[in-house]
Amino acid sequence: MRSLCRHATPAPFASKEDSSSASSVVGAQVGDLNLWNSHDLAERFFSGKTRALHATHISTGDRLWSTMPYLRPMATISHDTLGWYGWDEDGAGVHDVIGTRCDPYTNRMLSGSDYDHCCHSNLARALATELRVTPREVEHQIHDVLNVFMCTGFTKDTHQYFMKASPVRPGDFIEFFAEIDLLGALSACPGGDCSTTHSNDVAACHPLKIEVFEPDPVSIAHWRWPSASAYHRRHGAPSKETRT
Repeated sequence: MRSLCRHATPAPFASKEDSSSASSVVGAQVGDLNLWNSHDLAERFFSGKTRALHATHISTGDRLWSTMPYLRPMATISHDTLGWYGWDEDGAGVHDVIGTRCDPYTNRMLSGSDYDHCCHSNLARALATELRVTPREVEHQIHDVLNVFMCTGFTKDTHQYFMKASPVRPGDFIEFFAEIDLLGALSACPGGDCSTTHSNDVAACHPLKIEVFEPDPVSIAHWRWPSASAYHRRHGAPSKETRT
């Protein structure tokens, strides 16, 4: 069991067959989630393919897919207490795979100032701590996120991305069933519930809790564990024999 605050994001997540949950424990708070294959960081969460295979916002039954050339489900959402939310009058939903994450580079470009506790930095710091290196050495491993509890959509007139106050309340959670061994990091976003501002310490922020559970072996006895894609990866190029 781990509690996450604005400036701390632990990395260990779950082994294959485990279930992990992220939950609100004090107040409305959203989080940015990264996932990696714990044995090979090159295989990581692919938000774009997850969006293409499921939807812009995901919930129970949807799967979190990994990058090519692996392209397999890393985890399946097994429970979501915000599944009732659906789509509101603004066209917004919860748990999006649209937004990328708040980051210090975009913040500097827009504001001219530096802020070290954007979600990108929190995730880099967490992974660096787990691997015992510096954030600079692993920053390239940080990738587009699952925006846990975030309420977002596209404006009806200009189709631009927007966010609004999250409906999450203490006791709400989203649960994932790990289909491969996972390393993960969850950043408690400095935007709090995303009703006000980002990339500063103005918004009220609250802890998020990660729990890992071992399921009943009987319930998963016949589960089909995913293998990496069997595609041959020649991509139409001539073989060595043909070239010679």
